[in-house]
Amino acid sequence: MNSSALTHLQTLRDEYTARCAALQRDLSAGHSSDSAEQAQERENDEVMQALLAEANSLLQQTEAAIARYQAGRYGLCMQCGEPIAAARLEALPVADTCIACAQS
Repeated sequence: MNSSALTHLQTLRDEYTARCAALQRDLSAGHSSDSAEQAQERENDEVMQALLAEANSLLQQTEAAIARYQAGRYGLCMQCGEPIAAARLEALPVADTCIACAQS
């Protein structure tokens, strides 16, 4: 296995962890006492919650990819067992299926 793939996955994990922490910190901040500003802040909260959910999902996918790497299964399709194309892994490092299985 390519150790640079593991390094890249670990870097992604660190980025997603930091993004989740920043979003959680922003979401826990208080709101203005002005009702008009409060309405805008609540809309912003909805956007940040969606971004947090996405970041958490990406973090989980990255952690799963790291676990596959450590188990010697990174780069192998979880459905058919065939190798995942290097170009697919470069574009989507957390890919767990080959393109054929992903399209079916």
